[in-house]
Amino acid sequence: MISIITGDIVNSRKASDFTWLAALKKTLIKFGKQPNDWDIFRGDSFQLKIAIEEAFFAAFLIKSYLKQIENIDVRIGVGIGKGINNSKNITEANGEAFINSGKVFEGLVKKQLIAIKSPWTELDDEFNLALELALLTMNNWTKNSAEVFQISLENPTLTQNEIADKLGITQGRVSERQKRAGYDAISKLEKRYRKQIKEKTSLL
Repeated sequence: MISIITGDIVNSRKASDFTWLAALKKTLIKFGKQPNDWDIFRGDSFQLKIAIEEAFFAAFLIKSYLKQIENIDVRIGVGIGKGINNSKNITEANGEAFINSGKVFEGLVKKQLIAIKSPWTELDDEFNLALELALLTMNNWTKNSAEVFQISLENPTLTQNEIADKLGITQGRVSERQKRAGYDAISKLEKRYRKQIKEKTSLL
């Protein structure tokens, strides 16, 4: 089984330049090669193929990078299922994971900017509710909150003092920005998803 992330940039036309494109590519390239593992199409839409346990990590990381750009946000549909690798270009491949990702992406509403669809309804219900609550914070990230969240997520072993040194701010500011970003709770959500999806797939 694989995970397919389908997304597009919110307010891409409001950006005065393509800084969001550089940020998106910088994030996607961490997870594989273009166009087999990820690609950008229709100007501001993208797809990413990733291991299922990494799906929330990737979704949250993409959002944290893009929220560092003024007026920019991202919609993300996470699909879980079987994939058919019958193309060298991810946007031309198909299978259950692609279908689920497309369906949940098309169903996204204004505030529910991240959602998941898998073969397990109970898992979807739990995590879509959790995502809805997490997005109350994530959708309102400032540039500074998103930056600290991104660094913390990518470097979970860094102390607040080490993050402070990296950013040239005080440890107190790092603590404050982590709290405003909801880092502790959202990272727990990412870990719970990882645990639950591993349990589900171990039964297959």
